[in-house]
Amino acid sequence: MGSSALPSGDATTMGKPKLHGRAFYKSIGSPKFIVAPMVDQSEFAWRMLTRSFLTPSENKKVLAYTPMFHARLFQEADNPKYRDSHFQATNASRAPKRSKSPNRANEPEIASDSTPWLDGNPSFDRPLFVQFCANDPTHLLAAAQLAAPYCDAIDLNLGCPQGIAKKGHYGAFLQEDQELVYNLINNLHKNLSVPITAKIRILETKEDTLQYAKNVLDAGASIITVHGRRREQKGHLTGVADWSYIRFLRENLPKDTVIFANGNVLQHEDLERCLEATGADAVMTAEGNLSDPALFSKAPAEGEEGREYWRGLDGKGGFRVDAVFRRYMDIIHKYVLQHDPPTRKPLFVVGDDESWLRKKSQAEADEEEGPARKKRKKDFAGKQGNKPERTSDPNLLAMRPHLFHLLRHFISRHTDVRDALARCHAGDIATMETVLEMVERRVAEGIIEYNKTQGKSVEEPEIKASVPTATRDSKPADDTKVEGDEADTIYDPESSVATVKACKRPWWVAQPIVRPLPKEALAKGALSLSKKEKKKLVAKMENGPTNQIGGKVKDELPRDDGKESVKEPIMSEKANGVTTEELVCG
Repeated sequence: MGSSALPSGDATTMGKPKLHGRAFYKSIGSPKFIVAPMVDQSEFAWRMLTRSFLTPSENKKVLAYTPMFHARLFQEADNPKYRDSHFQATNASRAPKRSKSPNRANEPEIASDSTPWLDGNPSFDRPLFVQFCANDPTHLLAAAQLAAPYCDAIDLNLGCPQGIAKKGHYGAFLQEDQELVYNLINNLHKNLSVPITAKIRILETKEDTLQYAKNVLDAGASIITVHGRRREQKGHLTGVADWSYIRFLRENLPKDTVIFANGNVLQHEDLERCLEATGADAVMTAEGNLSDPALFSKAPAEGEEGREYWRGLDGKGGFRVDAVFRRYMDIIHKYVLQHDPPTRKPLFVVGDDESWLRKKSQAEADEEEGPARKKRKKDFAGKQGNKPERTSDPNLLAMRPHLFHLLRHFISRHTDVRDALARCHAGDIATMETVLEMVERRVAEGIIEYNKTQGKSVEEPEIKASVPTATRDSKPADDTKVEGDEADTIYDPESSVATVKACKRPWWVAQPIVRPLPKEALAKGALSLSKKEKKKLVAKMENGPTNQIGGKVKDELPRDDGKESVKEPIMSEKANGVTTEELVCG
């Protein structure tokens, strides 16, 4: 996509009137469900995967964000490599990635034109907001002008809490500089042909957060997204988002303000619960979507599950990981690689022929009886003849991190699949297909065993809490009636055990990864505190929580002491790819 790939200015949007606020929100279909901006993980293919589980009419209610882009790097005319490796809006972006490999010598050349390709394509990737981090109004405007023709709005990241954001002075570390926040937004509001929106985190008090939100809106933001966590709530300190702050904004900002709520969405049922609790116009999810990209879709009626959705004897279910993995691969083939997906046999369901399961795949044979480990690793990676060439395609680079997240519960049991996935190079589609075959086999075997044992094959000992639970029996302050697993999930501020129980499914079903709460992380030794914070926490545990917020007990979180026991992921402005433990959404 070189410097000429994205024309400066807003050529394709100049003829349209610029709408603002609720009028703009209505013009894009008043979406209710939102795929959050995630570092290197809300790329085109994943957005398409999320949309694929919805009907055309349901898709109109889904809005997606790009990953966060660095505005200064994105707008540099003499360094188009950053844009090329992150944003693929036109056919021109395909030209730099043509291979010189003899295996692909006969592939046709692709014309470097401005025909829509992937990101923001009006035919299948809208509505779309492009998110930037920035601390310079000039750089932000220049970057936004390049992206504006291929999206519905530009979003300013004011929520990233990572160390790299602190060092670079952007994201959540701009919240002390309200004048700069105003100028960044106002400059785009005045000079850009598409609306500007912003995503913030809550501050220490509701009143401070309200003033922050008012500044963002007064500057010209059409929509404000509020993440119900403070800046220090990250990693082991993530804890629970406080929806009551978002409700406070809803009740104290002008009634026509468009608010998106972010935080605490793990399952489909959480979507409506969040909307009801916060009064927000829409709900955004990051890690919930990574664990289950079908999260926005409704479960099929009993008896209409088909082959992709599995429902257990207890009535609980979800989309099978092999089904999600297969859909993902087909999207990569069709859109990113521009060829037809391979012909596949139907996904296994009980009653199908099982003879194929008795034959070991080549990959499994290599795992069990292959040569020495070093040579086996080399053979596995080079099975197609040549080592896969390096790729800068954001969709291919994101595949392995996505699959590790999607398959987290699966690979904790099937370590051979974990090891095979770990050996996949970015862009090595043949090896990814081999891993998919391994997953499909394991899922089929798991379902067969589940049926044979009447569900006993997946029963596990009950998980016990690792921290004191003095308030576990406390009831919501407003006497809200909550039944079943949801009761403990919502009103237990001390332990994630009930949430894990409510979300738990067999390992072949896509399901959320539940983070331990700060006190649990402390009890397990995953979190280190200063002597002062330890003393403060002990006193609080002895005296019991006293601050009731929205039916829940709000505990003051321990502060990050900056020691190595609280690790941040390695992040680079210039590098693609994320670590498995990264906090992906600001």
